[in-house]
Amino acid sequence: MSANPSASHAPRTALRQGRLFIDGRWTDGAGTAAVPDKYRLQPWGEAHLPSRSQVAECIAAAQAAFRRSTLDASERGAILDRAAALLEQRGEELIAILQAEAGFTRHDAAGELRRCVITFRLSAEEARRFSGELVPMEGAPGQTGRIGFTLRVPLGVVCAITPFNAPLNTVAHKVAPAIAAGNAVVLKPSLHTPMTACLMAEVLEAAGLPPGLMSVLHGGPEVVQWLLDEPEVRFYAFTGSTEAGRAIQHRAGLRRTQMELGSIAHCVLCDDADLDAALPKIVNAGYRKAGQVCTSVQVLLVQAGIVTEVERRLAALVAALPYGDPHAPGTVVGPVISEASAQRIEQWIDEAMRLGARRLAGGERRGAVVPPTLLADVDPTTPLGCQEVFGPVMCIVPFAHLDEAIDRVNATPYGLATGVFTNRLDDALRAARQLEVGGVHINETSSSRVDLMPYGGTKDSGFGREGPHHAIREMSEERMVTLLP
Repeated sequence: MSANPSASHAPRTALRQGRLFIDGRWTDGAGTAAVPDKYRLQPWGEAHLPSRSQVAECIAAAQAAFRRSTLDASERGAILDRAAALLEQRGEELIAILQAEAGFTRHDAAGELRRCVITFRLSAEEARRFSGELVPMEGAPGQTGRIGFTLRVPLGVVCAITPFNAPLNTVAHKVAPAIAAGNAVVLKPSLHTPMTACLMAEVLEAAGLPPGLMSVLHGGPEVVQWLLDEPEVRFYAFTGSTEAGRAIQHRAGLRRTQMELGSIAHCVLCDDADLDAALPKIVNAGYRKAGQVCTSVQVLLVQAGIVTEVERRLAALVAALPYGDPHAPGTVVGPVISEASAQRIEQWIDEAMRLGARRLAGGERRGAVVPPTLLADVDPTTPLGCQEVFGPVMCIVPFAHLDEAIDRVNATPYGLATGVFTNRLDDALRAARQLEVGGVHINETSSSRVDLMPYGGTKDSGFGREGPHHAIREMSEERMVTLLP
């Protein structure tokens, strides 16, 4: 077996191997887990699973690498810039991996790659300007001549636990800022999508990152528990469900964390909105990546006077979306992450229909593919009305006044992001002030994200912020220094 998990000389019929990356070496695990092609539902790869002792070895190696690292800010920035260039060079390989292990269409995979490269380059910039600030000590009585300043210093070992729905860019938003700050990173990607993580590690190794500063461990909840048992991990960066995040936070104790958790994403469409501009954005936000984005529009709140027109126009747009094989040119909506997930989504749709929902667009599930679905009159007590669907399903809900829409959003336990389409400045600012979410996007959807902006939620959607400028501060600490000449 090749030491390189992405070896191109392997037989065409061989399963792709996602091995463990510990202390700069690719190694076999104690067992393996199958990684299927998400559309064909056939074996495609294997992820190697670590033993408890391999997890301990990995953390010890990461801590030792952090202690001996002499990389300065300029060198860290250069490594991240070289990694960005290497990711671009291996773009076609990455796109093919994302199509197979994540079920992404080519368009979604290319977008994921493009944003990942941007995230690495932004992190390189942040590495170079990573600094503290001057403290005006003489502003306090009796401090004449005393100088004060802060240093930003890395924490040590950062553990990144990442999801399947953005297996390249969400990983980049944790790994690249952590390296920029001078930390060592131990990455535990989703077992659904392990191979993109392996390729990212290969790229960082090739870019000159010293051994041990980047590690990859595959596995499920048991491996996460082992990682939480390691006291030398100083920071846990997690994206996933609220339930899992709550458990991780409990186990982390006094160690620092950043949590990007569940959501029911809303978008508010006011009666003065430009529908020609808004509706295509809403369709993209509801159905890209098969609706498997924390900020995918699940509930579209539409002001009563335009509901009929919006239903008619959206139904036509959604029904026209090509769906199915993500390898086929032109496909917009591919499979969800597993057939079990597709079956659950189908059951939620059926339950909503039994309780009076109207299906404006959609059709029969086939394997892991759920046709893009648009519903109206969904009972708010059904799962589709009050839980995160994480699939290509959008529900239209009418409202009379903006306050009613704001109250509907705020009534959920989540608070990640909301889009508001209106040309009334007073309504836009009122929504921005009153919506209890981490991001409010005026004349954009809930899923609008630029990789340099602060991104994160409130309430049960978590805390802390991604975006390289903000994440690098989450993954470091401020040290006060005073000097009396």
